Amino acid sequence: MTTMTDTALAEFKMPDVGEGLTEAEILKWYVAPGDTVTDGQVVCEVETAKAAVELPIPFNGVVRELRFPEGTTVDVGQVIIAVDVSGGSAPAPEAAAEPQAAPAAAPEPAPEAEPAGRQPVLVGYGVAESSTKRRARKAVDSADASVAPAAPVAVPEPAAPREPVRVNGHGGGSRPLAKPPVRKLAKDLGVDLATVTPSGPDGIITREDVHAAVAPAPQPEPVVTGAPAPAAAPVPAPAPQVSTDGRETRIPVKGVRKATAQAMIGSAFTAPHVTEFVTVDVTRTMKLVEELKQDKAFEGLRVNPLLLISKALLVAIKRNPDVNATWDEPNQEIVQKHYVNLGIAAATPRGLIVPNIKDAHDKTLPELAESLGELVSTARAGKTSPAAMQGGTVTITNVGVFGVDTGTPILNPGESAILAVGAIKLQPWVHKGKVKPRQVTTLALSFDHRLVDGELGSKVLADVAAILEQPKRLMTWA
Repeated sequence: MTTMTDTALAEFKMPDVGEGLTEAEILKWYVAPGDTVTDGQVVCEVETAKAAVELPIPFNGVVRELRFPEGTTVDVGQVIIAVDVSGGSAPAPEAAAEPQAAPAAAPEPAPEAEPAGRQPVLVGYGVAESSTKRRARKAVDSADASVAPAAPVAVPEPAAPREPVRVNGHGGGSRPLAKPPVRKLAKDLGVDLATVTPSGPDGIITREDVHAAVAPAPQPEPVVTGAPAPAAAPVPAPAPQVSTDGRETRIPVKGVRKATAQAMIGSAFTAPHVTEFVTVDVTRTMKLVEELKQDKAFEGLRVNPLLLISKALLVAIKRNPDVNATWDEPNQEIVQKHYVNLGIAAATPRGLIVPNIKDAHDKTLPELAESLGELVSTARAGKTSPAAMQGGTVTITNVGVFGVDTGTPILNPGESAILAVGAIKLQPWVHKGKVKPRQVTTLALSFDHRLVDGELGSKVLADVAAILEQPKRLMTWA
């Protein structure tokens, strides 16, 4: 992850923040040359083929060089930032402008060695035993190898280091174990991780631990630290190209959108899709939605039809567990899942992503509402982590928000079924022998016909429809 040079410079390399990813695009730098950084401070945001991720630096020091400008796609393993960890101050602008004219400096003190057994990592803990297979490196112009942003970047002032204390059962001076998203959550909520009792494996602090220890605290205003050195203008990211006659525009496909396209092609031509449809009267469900909005158990939570549709699908899966499976092509086996990681398709500026709610089958209705709210807000903010999009078993896509009646959804790779929910509209409907205006929607269920036959798929779709027509079945069938 990092390397040390003879001049006490620590080099931070682009990590593999997903599962075998080979490259990432630098979206935004939060620091500039001359800024002081501390262990765990987020220094940049990158976009992989799966999501946008914030990268924390694993050591203390002063930023000397940003190797790539914003908008550059960098291979995993390339150095992206160099930090002076010797404790020196930022270089003077003259020295930065004419590096070869400066006199030779005396050797700086060697950096303090890392504690035995600790290796700096970016996401999670521990270092992969095998190296990531990399594709051929893109050709990069040598003049761009050390380009830094042309203007200072506003960043939070680093917090003063804590006194060595015994933290979470570890030795004196040890640092609380928490992944970067959890550290950011704690920072946003004003929670000192040193005071949080961990519940995760190996003493790792989870999001739930942070929420349980919430203590409001004022947040400092962002300030500019350090004196950025003069730098060349950043190389712009590939932009849409308009033809000379103005009749066509070519848009580079990369990141999340490129990965989505490849995944959908693989899914469409690997799994034999079958789609079934049903139109259902959801008037009673819509009434229940309005009642739940007034319930104290849902105070502060977002209650909408998607919540009850999600619960209806979870109940249908419980009644028909064989639908919750995946096809293992190499071993020619059907792998049944005894848990449900419920995926929710979300349209974002970076493309379609499908984060999932882990162990959704174990959640109460208020807990499911809270999880849906967090999932949607995180996706809209472009902060969905790669881990949140891995391990899904079944997905819901709500095309109704666009006023669309229905569709034939394509399976998320590795999953057996996906439910599309159409627009809920007031339509004439035969109710108790009379034609009346009722709230009606159309559901579409696509499934992998290798492991889900027509009977099983029909039962699942019929159960979802029956629950939405008579939501009291959520209690009698659950």
